[in-house]
Amino acid sequence: MIGRMLAAMVLMAGPVPLADDPFDVLVFSKTAGFRHDSIPAGVQAVRDLGAEAGFTVTATEDAGVFTAAGLDGYEAVVFLSTTGDVLDAEQQAAFESYVRAGRGFVGVHAAADTEYDWPFYGELVGAYFARHPAIQPATVRVEDRAHPATAHLPRDWTRTDEWYDYRTNPRATAHVLATLDESTYTGGGMGADHPIAWCKTLDGGRSFYTGGGHTAESFADPDFRRHLLGGIRYAAGQARADCRPETGYTALYDGDTAGWAQAGPGAFTNADATLTSTGGMGLFWYEAERFTSYSLKLDWRMTGDDNSGVFIGFPPSDDPWSAVDNGYEIQIDATDAPDRTTGAVYTFQAADQAARDAALNPPGEWNTFELLVEGDRLQVFLNGVRITDFTDTDAVRSLAGHIGIQNHGDADTVSFRNIRIKELPGGCGR
Repeated sequence: MIGRMLAAMVLMAGPVPLADDPFDVLVFSKTAGFRHDSIPAGVQAVRDLGAEAGFTVTATEDAGVFTAAGLDGYEAVVFLSTTGDVLDAEQQAAFESYVRAGRGFVGVHAAADTEYDWPFYGELVGAYFARHPAIQPATVRVEDRAHPATAHLPRDWTRTDEWYDYRTNPRATAHVLATLDESTYTGGGMGADHPIAWCKTLDGGRSFYTGGGHTAESFADPDFRRHLLGGIRYAAGQARADCRPETGYTALYDGDTAGWAQAGPGAFTNADATLTSTGGMGLFWYEAERFTSYSLKLDWRMTGDDNSGVFIGFPPSDDPWSAVDNGYEIQIDATDAPDRTTGAVYTFQAADQAARDAALNPPGEWNTFELLVEGDRLQVFLNGVRITDFTDTDAVRSLAGHIGIQNHGDADTVSFRNIRIKELPGGCGR
């Protein structure tokens, strides 16, 4: 864990984060249809990223490597603009077993133009290619700014590429990271919801797909290279993310602080759709509405051994201690006693330490909480993994009420992004 934390701290210092631990990646670029002339640039880009980030890269177009023994040494396989039927039945079976056993897949661009008649691959890649207009600039709208492939990007990312339409929308089965704004280019055919990058899980395996990468210039673009690196790190299990499908959420904060108020000392700065704590001890709380049964999701990042928390179930008050005395705090703290460190219901119940440690990204990287409140039951998910299951039996406190984020003190710097909520049946008490 210490090695992961030290390695990941460079995320804040340079354009490319180092990998947590050494790992091995296979780049596969066999084509049985159209062949992209950007493939050599893509292979070299992954080699360069491996050299910078500490992972080993093997590139091949030999499908014979797709056996149990041949794949065993790799944490992730990159399908780099593959096209057509590139694996036979035995090779397909070996790769399916590899992924389902907990390894990773990265699909780049024409990986979606591959293996149309293999149902597992369709599930893995998320959506198949349909058509594309001419190469041109477009604006990519970044939906998830916590995933390692997109956390470094602005909310609106303008770049030039060949923009695919897909036969189906992957949103129902994958977690969409970014979409295309079809009003910013000509020829798009998917409408207002046009995913272009996403991630998902499949049994124990992980999948990341990006529609970018048609042009050789893409692989010289620092932002695209870091996008690709984040996808590789996620697929290889080196960076954690919540890649469960997500629909039906309403933003409470995504740059706009309307409905929020500061209770007590200190404050949160608001820049780049990111709230960052300063001073304290105070509470930034959503005063516009209270909630009863709901799924609350938010992204957070520490810079070091910092302290903060998410408060739920408290009554309206301009005194931050009212939340302490009447609600519950889901703690964010790199180090403390088990019942008051990250994922704990502060002083009431510790998180499952093994599950928490396996799901946690270290300081310098973003994490995602889901706080799922159903009656008296609170479940805490960290990067998609349940780490706490708590039942409220206190006669004074409640899980129903307002929500807020803590600014703990001068020595603590914690940032938050994309606070969103989905109310569950019978859940609203305004």
